[in-house]
Amino acid sequence: MTTVTDPTEKAEPWDDGLIARRAEDRPAEALTTTPAPAAAPDTAADDPLDRRLEALRELVGLSRARLDAATLSQAGRVLEEAAARRRLSSRHTVVAVAGATGSGKSTLFNALAGVSLSETGLRRPTTSAPIACSWTDGAAPLLDRLGIPGRSRRRPIQQGGAPGALDGLVLVDLPDHDSAAPEHRHTVDRVLDLVDAVIWVVDPEKYADAMLHERYLRPMAQHAEVMFVVLNQTDRLPDEAAEQVLDDLRRLLDEDGIALGEYGEPGATVLPLSALTGDGIGELRDALDQFTAGRRAAERRIAADIDATADRLRPLYAVGRQVGLSELDREEFTDRLAEAVGAAAAGQAAERAWARGANRACGTPWLRLWRWYDARRSLTAAIPAPSSRADDETTARQRVEHAAREVGDAAATGLPATWAQSVRDAASRGAEGLPEALDELAASAASPQGGSRRQRASYAPGVRPPRPKWWPFAVLVQVAMTLLQLLGGLWLVAQIVGVVPPNLGVPVLMMLTGIVGGPCVEWACRAAAKGPARRYGQEAERRLRDAASACGRARVLDPVASELLRYREVREQYVRVTGLSTTGR
Repeated sequence: MTTVTDPTEKAEPWDDGLIARRAEDRPAEALTTTPAPAAAPDTAADDPLDRRLEALRELVGLSRARLDAATLSQAGRVLEEAAARRRLSSRHTVVAVAGATGSGKSTLFNALAGVSLSETGLRRPTTSAPIACSWTDGAAPLLDRLGIPGRSRRRPIQQGGAPGALDGLVLVDLPDHDSAAPEHRHTVDRVLDLVDAVIWVVDPEKYADAMLHERYLRPMAQHAEVMFVVLNQTDRLPDEAAEQVLDDLRRLLDEDGIALGEYGEPGATVLPLSALTGDGIGELRDALDQFTAGRRAAERRIAADIDATADRLRPLYAVGRQVGLSELDREEFTDRLAEAVGAAAAGQAAERAWARGANRACGTPWLRLWRWYDARRSLTAAIPAPSSRADDETTARQRVEHAAREVGDAAATGLPATWAQSVRDAASRGAEGLPEALDELAASAASPQGGSRRQRASYAPGVRPPRPKWWPFAVLVQVAMTLLQLLGGLWLVAQIVGVVPPNLGVPVLMMLTGIVGGPCVEWACRAAAKGPARRYGQEAERRLRDAASACGRARVLDPVASELLRYREVREQYVRVTGLSTTGR
């Protein structure tokens, strides 16, 4: 369960007694203090990876006020690890060798290194701590990041292959991922999050193990391009059986969502081999050499991490329909507010008030006197309900709150749950003071004279509508008709008492002209007042409706629009994180 080290020997980086096996005898200090020239990461403005990282950073920043820290922790960790990895050498490619107990991963690790660096045996688990083997100098900072101490760092024996083969490769042998020791599984999980690529070693007995597929392979499906899956111990199987097992392994990987790099397509590399006999080791070496030669493994791993994060965050940002408030939704909200403040009733009351003003100004004195008496009698007989005003206010508040809830629900339709709740909360907050605000704003908008909402609805006496220019002429004509009646009456009285000589024709004609002409003038004025009264009522309704609309827009629609705008911003950033274009969404 421990690596082959001498506890009495001084533990210096790379120096563990096996360095004598190297073909070239280099000082141990040179292997740790002489850094290899590392190519600076590509930070060009048009680098797709830079754009995606910047978009992810913006996405996290815009979402902090709407999503909890636990939800964004994965994205934050990806940003931190990407920044840490890009500050280090891009010349090196860190590849972990992972597998279950007895899969032969340590044997494969030794076969690739060409020397026994990791302990193998029948006792399980054998590897208790990660062991690193670097083919190129300058990997110390990368291994420091993995937390691999100097005593666990090795160098491979020089092979007789082409010069520069596996240049930049840093191989890490991990403990068993199914180890009974919890600290071993924790180490595997920690290192797998930091390496550039991983070689999964499976054997004919455990290649379909549920723990391997459910805990590791399936969640890492986005990392197929930085993944090697090798079927080890094929020497234990006949040729036909090995092919069947290999085909079944490919089937399981396909069910896990892992793309297979077959026929030149990007994806995981699947190879059969025997680490014990050496069969297939050359093919794996060639695949690793080709993989490390491009020196893009670190960026491919970061891109895969971003893909996995974007896939995990998809339910929080992606929707399948156009979201937002339609013009119909806005109009319905305005209609409900207008109904709540009684805009239509106020318009009708204003129309009736204008008509009453015309009747009062142009009506006969006797009819006006009768109406005054009737109004006083009705006012005295009326017993208003004490709670009617409170009931009206409660009903108006309920209508306004219901209208705000409905417009919030309409705006939230189709949004992810978190953003939908933010939109509904914005609508609810705006509805809290909306009834009072409607009272204040509509008071000055409904009529120049102001007044409370109940005054606007009833147009109580004292609220005098504006008069048209023809009213004074009509009043003069009505006064003339009244004077004719009075003069004719006085003339008849004078004739009766003998003050003037009798002559019934003229005074009777004057009285009949006044009696008939007065109602005719009133009827003509009433007919002429219908059009202006209707326009006056419509104008009053429009003013109150506009006041309600402005108040509802400021308190409800604008906050809802702000939430929708924020969602659109994060949606655009999310699309950039996925690496797709925002055009044509």
